[in-house]
Amino acid sequence: MIGDYFKIAFRNLQHRKTRTWLTMIGIFIGIMAVVALISLGQGLQVMINEQFEALGTNKLIIMPKGMYGPGGETSTVTFTQSDYDAVKKVKGVSEAAYFTFQNTKAEFKGDVRYSYAMSMPSTSEGIRLVKEMIGSVETIEGRDLKKNDKYKVLIGNDLAFKKVFPNPINVGDKVLINEKEFKVIGIWEKIGSPVDDQTFYIPEEAFEEIFDIGDRVDYIFAEVSDQNNINKIARDVEETLRKNRGLDEGKEDFEVQTPEEMLETYGNILLIVQIVLVGIASISLIVGGIGIMNTMYTSVLERTKEIGIMKSIGAKNSDIQKLFLVESGVLGMVGGIVGVLLGMGISKMVEIIARAFLGTGMLLRAYFPWYLIVGALAFSFIVGVLSGVLPARQAAKLQPVDSLRYE
Repeated sequence: MIGDYFKIAFRNLQHRKTRTWLTMIGIFIGIMAVVALISLGQGLQVMINEQFEALGTNKLIIMPKGMYGPGGETSTVTFTQSDYDAVKKVKGVSEAAYFTFQNTKAEFKGDVRYSYAMSMPSTSEGIRLVKEMIGSVETIEGRDLKKNDKYKVLIGNDLAFKKVFPNPINVGDKVLINEKEFKVIGIWEKIGSPVDDQTFYIPEEAFEEIFDIGDRVDYIFAEVSDQNNINKIARDVEETLRKNRGLDEGKEDFEVQTPEEMLETYGNILLIVQIVLVGIASISLIVGGIGIMNTMYTSVLERTKEIGIMKSIGAKNSDIQKLFLVESGVLGMVGGIVGVLLGMGISKMVEIIARAFLGTGMLLRAYFPWYLIVGALAFSFIVGVLSGVLPARQAAKLQPVDSLRYE
């Protein structure tokens, strides 16, 4: 019986193709926006999860509160060398490293640009830890820094491939950083962050010399010996830093985060952004629902005589109501199918463009979990059904005698 309702619904919609497509515009625009936005958000979430899995669960990130940009533009709080030394001594910390970020003037082959410089540890283990925390980045040309490489520099990918300077910087070239000459010994792979990809990575000894920053430290990374005990070690690090900085409990001007906590923070931010974007896209669904309701009311008027004939040969009010509900539901579902296909195409196109022109394909990646597709189709069908409730009830209430007289 339900199958018959769907057959009749599809037949009726085929007879009014132009009106059907115009009615579905609001639905498939809304579903298209929802699918595109959520798939990109889900892709970003998957990428973040993969990055944290590669990072491991035995790392701690220690940063001043409010520091979210290079050089701590949003924070007036900084660490010192003393804070770093205190972290290294905490029981359970097997390795620690720090870095400091600075805006800098750079000159290459007569061209001057303003970019970024970051200090790198002097030990191989410290360099390894910083590279892992940045994103397990690899050196694709040349080599990494070594202990005595004072005036040597690693460069981000954009610096090497003409994204900053008119000429590419190659391994072995000389570049002036804050008026000091450095030799390029290595080039990092594309990270996807414009800041990281436009940064000069300088040994900490040379960094402190050319920028005269004293004992300033921006970020501290720590690796723990027992990842199962990481939360306790994090509390010990917090207590040690609090004492070293002369702060009362609850008045900390810094944060000690585990990878799980950072992952949860990013996840919450993404969730809020997705809710807002989906809420905006849902406006189109409301408009689409109103369009379906209007179409179904028009359909009731056009098919008044048909409704009278069906009732005269035994159709019940519930049969008429189900027929119109199924028809409006099919309108919503077909619009949903078109919207899902368009949404998938748009999000995939964004991924391709990001990879081709921005080099951030890993960051902007479309992801289509089954529940997104099923949920979008179910939601569009429900919107269609709800939009057809009032017209269906009106159709069911028509009297057979009056309907047969209708011209």
